[in-house]
Amino acid sequence: MEEKSGENLPNNPLEAQGMLIKAFYERFGKEALPIIKRICGKQGRALGLKIKKKLPSNNLSTVAEAFSKTYDPKDVKIVKISDKEFRIQGTRCPFGLENTSRELCEAVMEIDHEYFRTAVNEKISLKIKRTVAGGDSNCDTIYELETEE
Repeated sequence: MEEKSGENLPNNPLEAQGMLIKAFYERFGKEALPIIKRICGKQGRALGLKIKKKLPSNNLSTVAEAFSKTYDPKDVKIVKISDKEFRIQGTRCPFGLENTSRELCEAVMEIDHEYFRTAVNEKISLKIKRTVAGGDSNCDTIYELETEE
């Protein structure tokens, strides 16, 4: 198949998914966000169930180690991995959502949030401190296992 001049083609399935998500968001605006979040959550749950079956333990550090192997280390830096916290920083969005909106990032990140809730524990919180989708120079995300007091 021949590339058409000026055609922006995805490099991988995640970029293709991101192109679809962006087009949907551009067409329907904020009304699309709950739909994007719900569908991305289903994807995350499916992925979380799959990894949960493959790993010897479902503690946060084990799941985070497996999760971190899916990213290119030149784009994502692991700041911390423990059984209570997993923190990563990235310079590029795997979905190509740079400079779209923070809200869109939050909806798409439901994939990862639901992945960790499913594979580890429902009581995992996700904090998005910075996001390239919102125009920040890097992403900074923290998954924390909420402790019961």
